[in-house]
Amino acid sequence: MDIRQQLLAAFEIEHREHLDAIRAALAAEGPVDWHDVFRRAHSLKGAARAVDLPPVEAVSHQLETLFERISTGQRPLDREARAATHLALDRIEAFVAASAAGGAVMPEDALAALAACLDPDAAAPAPAEPAPTAAPTVAAPATTPAAAPAAAPVATPESAAEPAQAVLRVPASAVESLSRASHGLWAALPGQTATAERIARLSAHAGELRRRSEAARRAPVAGPAYGAATETESETAALRRTLAEIETGLAALAREASDLAQGHKAAVLSVETAARRLREETERLALVPAETVFGGLARAVRDMARTDGREVEVTTRGLDLPVDRAMLQALKDPVLHALRNALSHGADSPESRQRQGKPAALTIGLTVEAQGGRLVLGIHDDGRGPDLAAIEATGRARGLIAPGESLDADALLALPFEPGFSTAGAVDALSGRGMGLSVVAEVARSLHGQVQLARRHPHGTSLILTLPLSAARRPVLIVAAGGTRYALPSGAAEALSRLEPGALSTVGGRPVAQVAGEDGETVTLPVAELGDLLGIGSGRPDGATIPVVRLRGTRGRCLLAVERLEEVRTLLVLPAPPIGSDPALITGTVILGTDTPVLVLDPDGLIDRLGRAGPRALRSPSKAGEDGGGTIPEKRRSTILVVDDSITTRTLEKSILEAAGYRVIVCVDGQEALGRLRARIEPVDLVVADVEMPRLTGFGLVEALRAEEDFARLPIVLMTSRGDEEDVAKGLELGADAYLTKQKFDQRELLDTIGQLL
Repeated sequence: MDIRQQLLAAFEIEHREHLDAIRAALAAEGPVDWHDVFRRAHSLKGAARAVDLPPVEAVSHQLETLFERISTGQRPLDREARAATHLALDRIEAFVAASAAGGAVMPEDALAALAACLDPDAAAPAPAEPAPTAAPTVAAPATTPAAAPAAAPVATPESAAEPAQAVLRVPASAVESLSRASHGLWAALPGQTATAERIARLSAHAGELRRRSEAARRAPVAGPAYGAATETESETAALRRTLAEIETGLAALAREASDLAQGHKAAVLSVETAARRLREETERLALVPAETVFGGLARAVRDMARTDGREVEVTTRGLDLPVDRAMLQALKDPVLHALRNALSHGADSPESRQRQGKPAALTIGLTVEAQGGRLVLGIHDDGRGPDLAAIEATGRARGLIAPGESLDADALLALPFEPGFSTAGAVDALSGRGMGLSVVAEVARSLHGQVQLARRHPHGTSLILTLPLSAARRPVLIVAAGGTRYALPSGAAEALSRLEPGALSTVGGRPVAQVAGEDGETVTLPVAELGDLLGIGSGRPDGATIPVVRLRGTRGRCLLAVERLEEVRTLLVLPAPPIGSDPALITGTVILGTDTPVLVLDPDGLIDRLGRAGPRALRSPSKAGEDGGGTIPEKRRSTILVVDDSITTRTLEKSILEAAGYRVIVCVDGQEALGRLRARIEPVDLVVADVEMPRLTGFGLVEALRAEEDFARLPIVLMTSRGDEEDVAKGLELGADAYLTKQKFDQRELLDTIGQLL
């Protein structure tokens, strides 16, 4: 199944959910939740645009306009409005069903009915005629189920559809793999039956030996006064024979028990292997690459821009990350709304962009990545950035800011997530209704996540969604505290060790310990008891050796003391419990064995609870002690941009730098590097560039970067085969911090140079 088919399959499920929800809302007794009804129509429009179904998009746009007017009291929800709404929903349903068969035509009656509701005076009077009984003009066979929705009359409240059930569409190959895995488990189970039969035989044999032993024990032993010596000898011989038989039986029983133990071990291993394969295949049904759901969004944004006469370049990164299908589906609407918002509010004129030194086309980037135990989605643009003055004016007009109250930039940037908040001057197909970012915030909260709007430097806006990474297989470290087991993302555990109680000291009233750092130097880290952080206490005896995890988060490091270090396992990370869990501390759940749930703890949440204040506290090493005894801040791993048109050189330099602990990104020439740096896709700490490259040479790259204030002090190392004195002098005069030649390449020299510059 190609990406287009996957998107259509997902839309077929999603559109039914929206249609059924709208029908149910209109059929329910009591007041209608117009906020939800409007959001459904709005989301349906965006989803239709993403899968390139313009007729559905057009009808949905009219629906949301009608719902908006009803919700604001501009027109009543009368019989005409209900009939037009249900007709539109039926036509959308029939059109999508017919599209799956290869072709469909949207009848014009739905748009006409909606237009008549929106502007009765402009609508031409319809000729009087009986209610239509003919089949609608949908290109699908009338005998197929696909035509049924279209042929149905306009729905009434009594005939509204039942709420849709969750449906999961999976590739046939996945079902076949699951079937093979289940057959494998079924084939392994007869071994358990044979083992049970052997255990029953052993039990019967053991019972027979026990009865013979008891009979021998009860047999009378004749004394000299009661019988002849020959009779005594005969009874003794019989007893010996019985004991010999019992001994022989016990030996056979022991051998059979040993064989049974080995056979049982093999049978259990076979069942466990088959069960593990079945579980893995089942889990794969829920995990899909983000490309499956987000793959069509870039094209949808480009289509929006073309329709609006704008130029845009859309980039994506990380769409190969496997994520729970249900979570991706829940995020599709918010991401589309955020992309639409970036296009509508971020686009500035080509002339304005040229004056600011930006490319003519607006650049919008969608990034998907896993950070620790969280899924992070970013929508970034290099447009004009958020208009704080307009946001403040709208906030005051809507009563969100009290008279005389002054808000800082962060507080102002939280206002656009309020329902109905919009700074657009008019309503169009992209913006103006104030629904886009409120949908993003609503879905983020429902998924126990958070959303943030921020200004990018030097230009543009970033919208960041941070959510628990649900239903993804991740390696986790299992530890115990307070008699309970917990899981930590293994990537956050730098090292495991044990401390003697005497190795602890106190700084600022907090326990600390000295450990060997990554570079071999001794560092001092605070020590935190996991049980104390969780409020459950510690069950470790006083004076006992302390198992510790050297925990690394994005905000610092510490030594986490636990009762027991168990194992590292790759497990399916499920959502956190909906009740009783702290979303800042608990990011998910894993299942040990068959029925033992274990909470997955967030390293950053633990470090915050230890004493760090704020998400970016102690960012600078010079401020390490200002919060009075928090964790020691962790220096961010430096990122190096390698620029070289030779794939061999790029690969070699990348491997050397990554082995040394740096994060490396690559570009194929100076022009690409310059554009990437200007787009601020990620922070870059140093550039290693070749000189001879197409489009823009290394000399040109240095000159361009040094001419911009933001990159005037960015360390740049030129590494090239051009080793003439004139070339070296030119590179250094243009502003390169170092000049290395490939003829005398020495990786130690490269690493030493980078180390000095960083």
